[in-house]
Amino acid sequence: MAVADKAASHRGQAAPDLLIAGAGVAGLWLAVKAARAGLSVMLVERGNPGDGASGGFLGALMPHSPERWNGKKDFQFRALVDLEDEIARLQAETGEFCGYRRVGRILPLTSERGRITATERIADARANWGTRFGYEVRHTPDRSDWPNILRAPHGIVHETLSARISPPGLIAALLSRLAVMPNIELRLGTAVVDVAPGDRRASLSDGTSIGFGHVALANGVDAFPMIARLMGLPAQSLGGGVKGQAALLDAGAEPDLPLVYDDGVYVIAHENGHVAVGSTSENEFDDPRATDERLDEIVKRARKLCPLIREAPVIRRWAGVRPKAVGRDPMLGPVPGAPGVLAMAGGFKISFGIAHRMADCLVAQLAGEEGPETPESFSVAWHAARSATDQGIQ
Repeated sequence: MAVADKAASHRGQAAPDLLIAGAGVAGLWLAVKAARAGLSVMLVERGNPGDGASGGFLGALMPHSPERWNGKKDFQFRALVDLEDEIARLQAETGEFCGYRRVGRILPLTSERGRITATERIADARANWGTRFGYEVRHTPDRSDWPNILRAPHGIVHETLSARISPPGLIAALLSRLAVMPNIELRLGTAVVDVAPGDRRASLSDGTSIGFGHVALANGVDAFPMIARLMGLPAQSLGGGVKGQAALLDAGAEPDLPLVYDDGVYVIAHENGHVAVGSTSENEFDDPRATDERLDEIVKRARKLCPLIREAPVIRRWAGVRPKAVGRDPMLGPVPGAPGVLAMAGGFKISFGIAHRMADCLVAQLAGEEGPETPESFSVAWHAARSATDQGIQ
């Protein structure tokens, strides 16, 4: 049966072709892509869309470094290139503004060794990124306050591939698109709590159960123990959460300034003169949504890095927990031993740049078509093997 015909046979019934757990950036992109392909979709979210790890405002879209090229780096590179057109289409369909700009990135060089390493990467960038995007080592930035020239004693790397996006803007656009698609049902205030692959049914937190053709677990950190349970593994063996904190400043900054990144600190100019700074990476924390002195330290470092924001007031603070799979790479594809169950989790810091391409991979699998090549290190089986290795299990 063709995908469109199959979708039509389920419309208005309790069993969608695709049940998606989680309405963060991953689940929303998957819902849009699946509905465009003609699948009937039910999207289930325990809170509000984008309320978890997708609810921040940093919006950095940065590539991996261009040397030692592999499948993961190639996947992310192609996703970052494609995202510009994806956003243009989404904005045209909805009239929403996603705050996307390809602004490039500056990396201050603080040592001569760093400068030599960066210079060696120029050829790698040309070979792997092509000639459309630049990667150069320069003695000084274009201006002395973005970043502070004193924070770059050995020059800077300036690359033109990086971009930024407004996370709230993208979430709003994806929701706006879903709202007018007839083959989508969005259920808020409930969550998928259990999956019975043999019966092709899922139990929801409201006490109901729903049949499905396939179910995709795109519910952030909650996906890891659910996938582990389906595979008979310890609950925390496949991944967990890493807390991040960020701040939004009113700096009167030009919106086309390049991202600045140095030693874990991001400084990102957005629209309306706003600048986002972050972020922490906390493996241990008491309150996942509370900001504290760790964010204060990040803001202090960002002000030293970019004097343009030295006196800018903080207008918003954010904290959330980002899903990090055991192998660091995202987890994508079929769950071994669980027919009909798909994983789409663990994007960690790069989810906003690759979620649309991850969705393409799953939708192609559902349609029996050839989609983007998925790196082996993204597979659930690879992560399970990595977990066993880390725990010394033979």
